[in-house]
Amino acid sequence: MEGHDLRSRMHRPIKEEPSYGTGSLENATRDPSQEQLHVKLCSGSCHAEQILQTLNSYRQSGIFTDVVLAIDGQEFPCHRATLSANSTYFRAMFGGHLKEGHQDVVTIQKISASSMSLLLDYMYGGNIILQEDNVEGILELSDLLQISQLRDACIRFLEGQLHPCNCLGMMKFADSFAIASLAEKSKRFLLECFVEVSSHEEFLGLNAKELAGYLSDEQLVVPREEVVFEAAMRWVRHDAAARKAALKDLLEHVRLPLLDPTYFLEKVETDELIQDSRECIPLLHEARKYYILGNEVGSLRSRPRRFMDLAEVIVVIGGCDKKGLLKLPFTDMYHPKSRQWTALSSLPGYTKSEFAACALKNDVYISGGHINSSDVWVLSSQLNVWIKVACLQKGRWRHKMATLQGKIYAVGGFDGIYRLSSVECYDTFSNRWSILAPLPQAVSSAAVVPCLNKLYVLGGAVDDSVNSDKVQCYDPAENKWTLLSPTPFSQRCINAVSLDNRIYIVGGLLNKIFCYDPKEDTWKEAAALPGPLESCGVTVCGGKIYILGGRDENGEGTDKAFTFDPATGQVEQQPPLQRCTSYHGCVTLLQRISR
Repeated sequence: MEGHDLRSRMHRPIKEEPSYGTGSLENATRDPSQEQLHVKLCSGSCHAEQILQTLNSYRQSGIFTDVVLAIDGQEFPCHRATLSANSTYFRAMFGGHLKEGHQDVVTIQKISASSMSLLLDYMYGGNIILQEDNVEGILELSDLLQISQLRDACIRFLEGQLHPCNCLGMMKFADSFAIASLAEKSKRFLLECFVEVSSHEEFLGLNAKELAGYLSDEQLVVPREEVVFEAAMRWVRHDAAARKAALKDLLEHVRLPLLDPTYFLEKVETDELIQDSRECIPLLHEARKYYILGNEVGSLRSRPRRFMDLAEVIVVIGGCDKKGLLKLPFTDMYHPKSRQWTALSSLPGYTKSEFAACALKNDVYISGGHINSSDVWVLSSQLNVWIKVACLQKGRWRHKMATLQGKIYAVGGFDGIYRLSSVECYDTFSNRWSILAPLPQAVSSAAVVPCLNKLYVLGGAVDDSVNSDKVQCYDPAENKWTLLSPTPFSQRCINAVSLDNRIYIVGGLLNKIFCYDPKEDTWKEAAALPGPLESCGVTVCGGKIYILGGRDENGEGTDKAFTFDPATGQVEQQPPLQRCTSYHGCVTLLQRISR
């Protein structure tokens, strides 16, 4: 009787899970209706590996194979099911209506037998070892057969092999297989390691268009511009007869004004290839002009590259506090890249307000600061000290200064009783101020800005209650003033800057930025500001217009800062100033960065 009681024994509680071959007992339940025990088996990875190893041995022995791959003169017996399980390419071939799907022998062109052998080992469950001498073949084959996991592994391997001597070749390889991530990383590697890359053989194999693209890239990392010049000339000299025609196009992307002046004289101007190229002469003239006039040369080539040891910085000088009662003695330098502030030498005789400020040859000049003040000071950017220079011939207050063709112009102002029409010009070589033709209309607190080799005076106060809408233009070649199309506003306490041959005006409690085109003599609204401002600092840095501080409609100073990008039309808020400031000086200089 005991031998016939199997069912009753199966209904007893299970104390241990028995082993079933290579699998495991994952779950055991009773079916109440059938009163039977259900066991679910999970084969596990060991079982899968065993099956693949068996299939691989079948492949190697030609057992149960149903297709032969003919590659590079060799034959590889395979199983359609295994190939299709691994590859989208084979799945489409064998599962569709292609003629190859019904052939016993399938020929695949333009791939190597050695790569296919390694790939089949991988597809049948074996390991594959990626090496420098096989990875490109395996990548090419996995790309063709659409084996994404292996293709991605090859890409990661190649990314880890990037080096200054191979990044250009790697980029071309990536482009040929449309591997966007590898192409992007190769290019970034090239730009970040340009100094080393340019010394290798691959660099000399670039074409002129490719090289020009890299030289003009804003992400190019070089400590100084001499590196860029030498790389360009090394490329040209590699095949001077064929490549000298591209010299001018390449030098257009070399920022010659930023070369050390001595280096420029000894290495650039004396270079025989450059001397023989008439097309390069304007580029040399631009560099010479920059050495004489400094930041007044507004070319892109005079702007430091983003990752150079040279950078544009903003200097904020003096001003008034939030309530407008205290005169501030501070001179601070702002680094837009790091957003850090550095204290400079304090303003001399700091009880100044509404003085004029400008930059010439990378130094800061200020004048005036109270009624009938004729003092002029210069802050040497190299020495970080204030030096007194020749006084103005006429004491003035609420006037403006601007640099034009290497000279400083002091324009208009107020002497405590009258608005001034007088204009003076300062020559740094003689340390003298000379009187020029007077303004057609006397103004104070106007905007004064150079553009296209002329000086523009916009708006300003005519008396205590009346403002001007005139645009007064001075031609230094003729020492003559003319009147142009009036401004679309009549305001005082305004400031202006020029960028890309256009003039931008901010202040006067206007909540808009206005743009004037001197070539067309036309006006337009450029952008809206978050709120009205007057007596703010305005300067150009890094191709953008910085608007710093000023007074709001309540007469209170602000620490807010904004940038306006004419290329996009966008106004963006920036980190605040050190303190609430208005009626301050604001200029841009070049600063050597120590690393």
